Amino acid sequence: MTLQTPIPQQEIAARLASLKTRLAADNLDGALFNYAVDVYYFSGTRQNSVLWIPTAGAPVLMVRKSFSRAQEESLIEDVRPFPASRDLRSVIGRTAGKIGLTFDVLPVQHYHFYRGILLDREFLDISSINRDLRSIKSAWELDQMRISGRLLADAFSRIPALLRPGMREIDLAAEFEHQLRRAGIGGYLRIRGFNQEITGIAVSGSNAALPGCFDGRVTGKGHWTAAPYGPSMERIGAAEPILVDYGGFYNGYIVDMTRVFCFERLDLRLEQAFQSALAIQDWVRENLVPGSICEDLYDGACRMAAEAGLADNFMGYPGEPAKFVGHGVGLELDELPVLSPRFRTPLRKGNVIAVEPTFLFPEKGAVGIENTFAVRENSCEKLTDAPDEIVYL
Repeated sequence: MTLQTPIPQQEIAARLASLKTRLAADNLDGALFNYAVDVYYFSGTRQNSVLWIPTAGAPVLMVRKSFSRAQEESLIEDVRPFPASRDLRSVIGRTAGKIGLTFDVLPVQHYHFYRGILLDREFLDISSINRDLRSIKSAWELDQMRISGRLLADAFSRIPALLRPGMREIDLAAEFEHQLRRAGIGGYLRIRGFNQEITGIAVSGSNAALPGCFDGRVTGKGHWTAAPYGPSMERIGAAEPILVDYGGFYNGYIVDMTRVFCFERLDLRLEQAFQSALAIQDWVRENLVPGSICEDLYDGACRMAAEAGLADNFMGYPGEPAKFVGHGVGLELDELPVLSPRFRTPLRKGNVIAVEPTFLFPEKGAVGIENTFAVRENSCEKLTDAPDEIVYL
């Protein structure tokens, strides 16, 4: 079996070099990555593995399963089966006293496993270092996301042909997801956040304007209390907004997109709210440039919603809004940076952000827009390039 990795060797080399520079600056002797997406980012394989990256020296990929596939896929030269506990110390080395771990995703059980074996070592959190490095997309990564955006935008253009009066939300979702898979868009939407899981959203009317557990502005009703998000078995009515929110997933990379459709005409207040969403998106887009402060963009979006008399409906169910207007995307749906309160980080070239101003009206529905933008030198690039307006059927 011959497998080709989709990541260029120089891409992995650059990522490792950047990580080692950050580890050295914090006086760390190396980093242990257990989380599959992080292992993939630095090695090129998503097999069940643990990756040891010393600040000085060559990395080691220790594979639980599948060793044969990891050998074929990995761009790390030293690939070996995961060692017996007594042998892990020799892999790490005696001089590695300070070791970085990603505390944001590492199970406590794994942490205690390492502490029990490496008794004399100090473990420090490198979650912020790791997420910061991944927030800057390389030219190669942006190419993957452009493809993802083109495929997703093309699939969205087919939605009007799928919609039929009285069809169920779940049937729209099923037919749209069929289009996505046939177009080569994978079914994964990886989320780093604890207890966060989501499917694509194809919801209509009041079902789109329900409170929900997912940390986003639209959750949907879903099927059961065990999975209270996404499309339901209920039918789509006339003159109510149909909100479709899906991520594209190409070669591991996610872009995010939302469009609104409707049979007949929307209530005037909903149409006006949608125009406010477009205005907010346009203002944020103009300011998606290096140096802009994330919190300032969030505050500006909220200010525009308030000026339109829609502050209570902005970014979620009234009284339970999502505290952001945009989020980073990449290998995961919830990457950095985030356009949110207290996130004072300036934007940098290479950030990729899904901007999603949305208004929810209980008993009526949700209207809004979402596009994914890449921050460039003096501007931003729309990766989900399709018309933004409501599609009336």
